[in-house]
Amino acid sequence: MGHIQDQQESLELDSFLELHRYQLISSGVPEHFWDSLNSKLINKTFDAGSSFQIVRLELEYEEREIHEPHWALQSLCFMECDDSQHIYLIDHAWTYKIEHAKQQLFEHDGLRVRLGDMLGLDINISTEQLVDDIFNNMWKINNYYSVSSAENVEDRLPVWYVMDEVGSSVSHDGHPNCRIVPFFYIKDQITYSLLFPIEDIQLEDLLYRDFGEGIAPEKRPTQLLPWSPKSFEDFDTNPPIPDEEYYLSGHVEESLPDLKNLHNSSVRSGKDVLKVFSQYNLIKTHLTSNRFDVVESRNEADILWYTQHFKDFQKLSDSPHQFINQFPFEYVLTVKDLLSATCRRKQNVNWLPITYNLLSEAPNFISCFQKRDREGLENYWIVKPYNLARGLDIHITNNLDYICRLIPTGPKIVQKYITNPVLFYRPECNGKVKFDIRYVLLLKSVKPLQAYVYKKFFLRFSNQPFELNDFEVYEKHFTVMNYTDGAQLKHMNCDTFKLKWKKQFPENEWKGVEKSILEMLREILECATMANPPCGIAESPQSRALYAADIMLEWTDDKKIQPKILEINFTPDCSRACDYYPDFYNDIFSLLFLNVESSSFLSL
Repeated sequence: MGHIQDQQESLELDSFLELHRYQLISSGVPEHFWDSLNSKLINKTFDAGSSFQIVRLELEYEEREIHEPHWALQSLCFMECDDSQHIYLIDHAWTYKIEHAKQQLFEHDGLRVRLGDMLGLDINISTEQLVDDIFNNMWKINNYYSVSSAENVEDRLPVWYVMDEVGSSVSHDGHPNCRIVPFFYIKDQITYSLLFPIEDIQLEDLLYRDFGEGIAPEKRPTQLLPWSPKSFEDFDTNPPIPDEEYYLSGHVEESLPDLKNLHNSSVRSGKDVLKVFSQYNLIKTHLTSNRFDVVESRNEADILWYTQHFKDFQKLSDSPHQFINQFPFEYVLTVKDLLSATCRRKQNVNWLPITYNLLSEAPNFISCFQKRDREGLENYWIVKPYNLARGLDIHITNNLDYICRLIPTGPKIVQKYITNPVLFYRPECNGKVKFDIRYVLLLKSVKPLQAYVYKKFFLRFSNQPFELNDFEVYEKHFTVMNYTDGAQLKHMNCDTFKLKWKKQFPENEWKGVEKSILEMLREILECATMANPPCGIAESPQSRALYAADIMLEWTDDKKIQPKILEINFTPDCSRACDYYPDFYNDIFSLLFLNVESSSFLSL
């Protein structure tokens, strides 16, 4: 009988490891715990209460620093780290997406009270105040995991969670005696956390984990700020312009064109009809001029219009008759962190929001934040991933702990939030809303710099009146409504906008605002072309490009309107342009490839 039971347990362990071995190894769970863990998962054994107790840290209120915990976890026994039984399942009290956090706290009374107790907060205050207090303080006890193997980009975004009282009572220390790691149990489709010792723990010892586990030593102080506060004001708030290594990191290397092998564009554009190969269906539909012929073969095409990134410009030089819709190293414009670094080459510009790369410039950012805080200045910031669109994984806050907790979740920039935007009155929204402006930006040449904008700009509007609160309310703080279920998408062409602008802002003529926008765009392109590749866009006679520049307007302290660059997009969606202006692509292609200038464009 015992032999049969042993066989059954061995089969169960083999089955468990077949599904979870890689996860256990990658999470660093020692092998001697695996059998016991499998058994506890099968039987749903939550036995931490037999080995630990939660104790309150009785510090006088006036002695307690804001970062110090209210609770600790204490061992009730001597615990050998090699004892296979000392691995414990920790349940999760709350799993959430940050954008839904406040709503869930409002809706669930029990959750709100439970988290308030875990954080040592006064739970006998108004619901609204308690929700705010929880949200502002939860960054010291929350955790996250992400599923990097997920096919859908939304499913790869961080999932945040707060462990139960046992897991949340384990304090931070740089010399931990235990580890806690997330674990997804495939059989039940449930995520737990696993707690286990990494050194022998004595009776009545407190348990400590390292919240900065695996972080490089030079990065630990910034990412551990929620638990180990320190001043960063000795760091310069103006980080240096990054070097070539920074510009190349994370990017597939591009080759440069062979300039000696290329003819100038006027020779290549001498044909009566240019053949176009396009990966973008809108061009196939809307490029109707008889000067262009859309073809299915890349080899016979005079113009290659790709939606994917092209890298081998040297090989393209072997076909000097062909144009392409990209420039070498144009990502210095189209990737958010590189755009801000590139634009720093111009000193004292007002059109670039204060921006830092959270991976490499976090000390500079924290220095800026702390100095502004000390001086009593408004301190709201927006955190954005480098290369995600559609408003995904974007955060707005004045909470430094919150921002520091976002640092390890993926490459992001942090940018000064525009807190005094120029607002547009929408009667159907009962107030003034945020809006941004998109200009189609055309680059024909780097040497000499030759660029244009399409006169007909495009507008996007928020759907709720702007206020400096409720940052989780997407339709109040964001303007991209294309991907938000149920959101109204406000359509307005630029001519109608100009008429309404004249009524709403009679003292600020649009002509003057646009002049400052065009000057800004020219200066951005100058920044992007003043350095040699890979730090700047390379010369390429075969290249032509279309970008979209997204811009917001801000009131200055002296009541003037200042344009601010938000981002510049690679291969932007031009469906609205085609709907509004049927000759959009005819005009664009004629300018870029036939050198036919028209009244549709403004030269930069």
